[in-house]
Amino acid sequence: MSERFSVLSFSGKYRILHLTWFAFFLTFVVWLGLGPMMPFIEEALQLTDQQAKVLLILNVAMTIPARIVVGMLVDKYGPRILFSAILVLGGVISILFAWADSYERLALLRFLSGFIGAGFVVGIRMIGEWFPARETGIAQGIYAGWGNFGSAGAAMTLPFIAASIGGENGWRWAFTFASLVAIAYGIFYYTAVRNTPKGSTYFKPKKSGAMEVTSPGDLVLYVLMNIPLYLALALLTWKLSPAKMGLIGWATADAIYAGLAVVFAVQTWRVWHLNAHIFKDPVPELHRYKFKQVAVLDWAYLVTFGTELAVVSMLAMFYVSWFGLPKVVAAVLAGVYPFLNLFARPGGGWLSDRIGRKRALALTFVGITASFLALGLVDPSWPVALVVGLTLLGGIASKAGSGAVYAMVPLVKRRLTGQIAGMAGAFGNVGAVLFLTVNSLVDYDQFFLFIGAISGLVLLLILLFLEEPAGQMAEILPDGTVELIEVK
Repeated sequence: MSERFSVLSFSGKYRILHLTWFAFFLTFVVWLGLGPMMPFIEEALQLTDQQAKVLLILNVAMTIPARIVVGMLVDKYGPRILFSAILVLGGVISILFAWADSYERLALLRFLSGFIGAGFVVGIRMIGEWFPARETGIAQGIYAGWGNFGSAGAAMTLPFIAASIGGENGWRWAFTFASLVAIAYGIFYYTAVRNTPKGSTYFKPKKSGAMEVTSPGDLVLYVLMNIPLYLALALLTWKLSPAKMGLIGWATADAIYAGLAVVFAVQTWRVWHLNAHIFKDPVPELHRYKFKQVAVLDWAYLVTFGTELAVVSMLAMFYVSWFGLPKVVAAVLAGVYPFLNLFARPGGGWLSDRIGRKRALALTFVGITASFLALGLVDPSWPVALVVGLTLLGGIASKAGSGAVYAMVPLVKRRLTGQIAGMAGAFGNVGAVLFLTVNSLVDYDQFFLFIGAISGLVLLLILLFLEEPAGQMAEILPDGTVELIEVK
């Protein structure tokens, strides 16, 4: 008889779960605290609206490549040291940002701060090591759902601290306090956790620098799946260029475009160099995995997490401009949206454990597609309560979908879990960039229709190409023997 999942326990694997979701929570406080603190920063430093917008864009730009890099590092070095390093280094950079004395330094340090958002990837590997396949959905859902609540935690605490201290340096002290907590917890985390349960092996990739694939077709798909990551960074560059905001010149924009092309070429070469051997020496069937599983999960997370970030950014403005709600009321209604993470994301993971990975993900996408297509029909004559209800249903479905995605990520290939989680996480940020860009170009109803249409297309990918994890995955122990890990 299997052990009952006990979230209120603080021993064994549950202790690791609670310590790790709180580490993730603190990374989001430090990283996403910029949004709720921006009014204080604008007033104290007399920034223009354009300068404030640039800081917000820079805050997310680094996260896309950082999640890929951190995924490789966590697979190689382990989550214990990586999470501690991210908390400590991220806290130091945040303090330097808080006391920067010029806009140029603010911008540079905020760009560097984007790597803190990659902390999410680290915990996926940690939880995957400590919980068996039958519990990985609910455990990953609690980790990500409660950790994601750090954005709401920042909104509820940092402005209060800044206002309580008062003066033009109030925001600086608020960031400093949060950063010192993150640094202290990073040191504590290193002393309090292990990478694996006692007696378990931490499997590492055979080579580093790119993800291992196990067939020629998967190699081609892997290269193609890297392209959207670079397109998202190019899109951010375009938003800063004279074509949109005019905050960087054409020469700078062209240099960034060229740099992205060079980096993509170098990365493609590294992918080829690491995996070219599969053309001469095919990987034994026992050790293969299907990269299409990774690709479908990437596109699924682009929709689920991308929708979450985009909608929470525009929801209050939508309620005000279309329905004339007072700003305070609109902010309160929009503020309910991130609170859904507390139960919706764990709920998606729990559902995945109970009815199967593919079925749970497909059901959440039916909910996302239906909710946002319905929102695409909204006009200002609709009852506000009905519209709010539809947005909350869409939020529950998208957050549950995120939980279902990461219920499956650790079951693809154990030693590559960090890299798979990092790539999916990066696609989530790509989705946010894509959806927010569309939101800036069209009306709100068209924005919702776009999300519904993309969700419908990804639902087809899930139904046609995603395979339910079954049986066992094989990993090689240091002594050369094979260990089989249950995935069902």
